[in-house]
Order: sequence, then structure tokens, then C-alpha cells
Amino acid sequence: MNTVELNKICKNYDEFVAVDHLSLVIQPGEVYGLLGPNGAGKTSTLRMMIGITVPDSGVVSMFGETFRRAHMQRLGYLPEERGLYKKMKVLEQLVFLGQLKGMSAHDATERSLEWCERLGLKEWTDKKVEELSKGMQQKAQFIGAVVHDPQFVVMDEPFSGLDPASAVVLKDAFLELKKAGKTLLFSTHRMDTAERLCDSICLINHGRAVLEGDLGKIRAGYGKRNVQMKYEGDARFLQDAKLVQSFNDYGNYVEVRLAAGADPQDLLKAATSCARLSKFELMEPSLEEIFIEAVGKANA
Repeated sequence: MNTVELNKICKNYDEFVAVDHLSLVIQPGEVYGLLGPNGAGKTSTLRMMIGITVPDSGVVSMFGETFRRAHMQRLGYLPEERGLYKKMKVLEQLVFLGQLKGMSAHDATERSLEWCERLGLKEWTDKKVEELSKGMQQKAQFIGAVVHDPQFVVMDEPFSGLDPASAVVLKDAFLELKKAGKTLLFSTHRMDTAERLCDSICLINHGRAVLEGDLGKIRAGYGKRNVQMKYEGDARFLQDAKLVQSFNDYGNYVEVRLAAGADPQDLLKAATSCARLSKFELMEPSLEEIFIEAVGKANA
């Protein structure tokens, strides 16, 4: 059975349509990305999915059943906005959150300390939350979301505002949960993060699904129309509209989007006729490029 199924869910706030007939399927054990720009409807979708709000129409199913409150015991939720009690000490807070999910104080304490050790918070367990940096607060809130060993973990912009070192620590914890067989869902507007972590995705824009499904199949469907090149010399080959649809020059290398129907071998010949190449690599388009193209088609 699927972990989650959304069937044509809708959510309006007065005249504003936040989510518009959105459908998706999240399978057990996968990392699923809910992607799109700020304001696309990601948080509204997550809140309906886990019962914080109710869809105006459509059906939310979890663990093979229509969603009910009992499912909350089997999921963990990391909101985008930090919701910790600032005056409580870190360990007290985590134990309290574990007990809310049905854990004993003893088990909640043991698991909280284990996670604090993994995420580098062991020396801060006796500090008040307000004494922690933003990155450490995010780690503490992550622990609060997973301390009860949920089957399904939902995270809203989990990497937002983290420094690079903290982001790596959280990413490693994320992958540890995946290896343990958990189903993971996170929302983000960072396409590069999703590209590295997700098995499946739903790209949404203005509350509607633009693309949904297996990320590898989605990327393969767009073909290898990108070329990454390093060169020295004349770059006039980049101006050939029959070969090049667009390009981004980063100084030490250039990324080229091939024109429709163009043969990459013809681009290679044109480039070597006037420049010296040290790299010529045919690549699938990035997720960001796919999103831009898909949104363009949807709005056409």
C-alpha cells in the first residue's frame, strides 16, 4: 500500500486558490520532494496531508486508509517555522514531544540523547532553546520530529537557513532514516537539493502539479540536450542558433542547451574548429531547467 495518496485535493483562502486539484502518490521507503517556488502551495499541501487543515474537496489517504487522527502517531512533522518552547531546556522539550507521541519518559530520554549525540547537540541538552543558534534549534526540532521513530517523516523546508556544516549533518540524518526504511517527504524551492536526494517528485506551480513521478524517468524523458564545456579560444560557435538554444557562461566553463533537433556531434565539430576543448560532456537537463520548461508549457 502507498504511504500517501492525494486525490484532487483543493484549498481556497477566500478568493485565493492555494491548492488546485492536486494529486500525487508517495510509496513506502522513498524520498519524495514537493517542489516549487515560494507561494506555490507546498505548505498548504503538507498541512492538508497531515491533518492540520482539511481540504475543501478531494481525498487524503495515508497508509492505505482515508486519513484519520490516529495516523498522527505514525508520522513526524518538521514545520518550516520553529515551534519550540524557548524557555524550556532542550532535553526536557524533546522528552515532552516524545511523550506526546505515546513514549514513556525513559524511552523518550534515551532516544533524545542518542539523536543529540548524532547531531552534535549533546553538550546543549541542558540549555534553554533560546540559547541555541538557529541551526541548533533546527536540529533540535528535527529530533523532536523523529524521536518517536515515525514511519513517515514530513519536513517543510528542512534546510532553510542552515549553514553548510549544519545542512550536511541534517542531510546525513535524513539519509540514515531512509536506510532504516522510513518514508520521507520534504518541501523545498531548492531544486539542486531535491535533485541529489529525491527518488520521486511533484513540481507544483500556482497550486497545480506540473510534473509528478519518478525523478529518473522525468529527467530521462527530457533527453540529454545539455552540454558542459571547458574551452580556450574563440566562442563564436555559441552564437549558432541551429546548434545552440541558450547557454550560461560561468567563466571557467559554459553550459549549453542544444537547439531542438541539433546533433551534439555537430556542436563538437563547430567548437573544435575555433577553440581548444578540455571538456565536452553531454548531460541531462537540471531539475531547475525542467521546471522552467514545464511551467512554460503549462502556461502556454
